[in-house]
Amino acid sequence: PILGTSPAAIDLAEDREQFAALVSRLGLLQPSNGIARSREEALNVAERVGYPVLMRPSFVLGGRAMEIVEGPVQLDDYIQTAVQVSGDAPVLIDQYLRDAIEVDVDALCDGTDVVVAGVLQHIEEAGVHSGDSACSIPPYSLSDEIIAGIERQTEALAHALGVVGLMNIQFAVKDGQIYLIEVNPRASRTVPFVAKAIGAPIAKIAARVMAGEKLADLPTIDRRIAHVAVKEAVFPFNRFPGVDPVLSPEMRSTGEVMGIAADFTTAFAKAQLGAGTVLPTGGAVFVSVKDGDKAPIVPAVRALVDAGFAIVATGGTADHLARAGLPVERINKIAQG
Repeated sequence: PILGTSPAAIDLAEDREQFAALVSRLGLLQPSNGIARSREEALNVAERVGYPVLMRPSFVLGGRAMEIVEGPVQLDDYIQTAVQVSGDAPVLIDQYLRDAIEVDVDALCDGTDVVVAGVLQHIEEAGVHSGDSACSIPPYSLSDEIIAGIERQTEALAHALGVVGLMNIQFAVKDGQIYLIEVNPRASRTVPFVAKAIGAPIAKIAARVMAGEKLADLPTIDRRIAHVAVKEAVFPFNRFPGVDPVLSPEMRSTGEVMGIAADFTTAFAKAQLGAGTVLPTGGAVFVSVKDGDKAPIVPAVRALVDAGFAIVATGGTADHLARAGLPVERINKIAQG
């Protein structure tokens, strides 16, 4: 016999069309999406959803071959890779919610009661694989209203899927709206971090629930904590010279560390130190961002200037920072000599 969540419930969460029908029935929001089994279908779905889109093969782990596609030419290149990875399985295409905040939720359900063990706010924007993104518990900037909405949706999904044991849900928050990204009716890689952060044996309790016990009869899981815990990913880039270090939907990290403190900023700094990141206290900072990131980067650069750092930037970024009244030295891109 299979303990815990039934295979039928797992299939329901994995089947894109069945799951979309369930989400619609529950009245939840999902980014526009579709599936494609050919280049022509992929182009049609992407045009309907609207670029940029997030594309991924079916039935892969770790974000394998997952990519943010900005237009038809990039889509053509992607389809070749996806076919090699997924074979006959369809390609999944989702609207990419640019500048959204991603949220992970770990919860337990015994068929009757649902307990949310952790609501984790990602620090990198949505689109970076959850295994590569740093995250904070409790959330460091989400409103109580948004967190309550996420909890309500988690409970509704757990009951609708018939989860018995652990489940992980990924949400995205954009413009005050909560979007459901995906549901995994199983344990997630975030469970050990959540368990250590809140001081509860989540996996042990989940195993007992899968064996038939009820949450009401087991130790209480209380996620109200008086500290902040930050998880940071550890990357192997120093062992692989030449590998692109820019984070993407495809997972690259090989481990993770944790920082705990009374406030978010100190916990984040501890996590960076634990991951081997040396935090400089002075020097020069190179800044070069795309047009869509020029306005959001100004406050961060201003904070660096106030801390005594010198700023160097490429043409368009330098012009934008100068217009914002910040001291900046302009340098050329490599192709400009």
